[in-house]
Amino acid sequence: MNTFGLDALETEIPHLRRYARALTRDASRADDLVQDCLERGISRSQQFTAGTNLRSWLFTIMHNVHIDNCRKQKRRGETVPVEDWQSGMAVEARQDWIMELRDFLNCFNQLKADERHILKLIAIDGLQYEEVAERLGIATGTVKSRLFRARRKLRELETNTASRRPGDRDAAAASELLAPM
Repeated sequence: MNTFGLDALETEIPHLRRYARALTRDASRADDLVQDCLERGISRSQQFTAGTNLRSWLFTIMHNVHIDNCRKQKRRGETVPVEDWQSGMAVEARQDWIMELRDFLNCFNQLKADERHILKLIAIDGLQYEEVAERLGIATGTVKSRLFRARRKLRELETNTASRRPGDRDAAAASELLAPM
């Protein structure tokens, strides 16, 4: 082909598609490459020298466009579909847990100091009854009875708090943390 025209371009499209598929190894990307090549060829038609081979000129354009795309892709890095990473972006709502914790702490702070202390030593610090008895200088049975009364009082306070909030989950569930093991 020695002349540049739309008819001449149209006859070169099957050859351009074959070359694009060889370059990209993907039909969709090959079609995009052919389109980019034709667009660039038409926009720069004044640079085509009459009497030269149109197919070679278009193949050169396609090769250069492909190299440009490869360089862009390398600079840009690997692309990941939004659906693949967006699911990890969601954060589960924690308002219920924060409200339950707030209510639990309010109830816990309403206990007497010695009740809070015994609950802390057993439930939070994880000490055994004998260790608490030794630390406080009291009998193991006394530790158990004080712990029982403190847990019962805490459950009552939490039940009263939960009954004042209609539609809210049972706030007494937080007291399960303090249940005997």
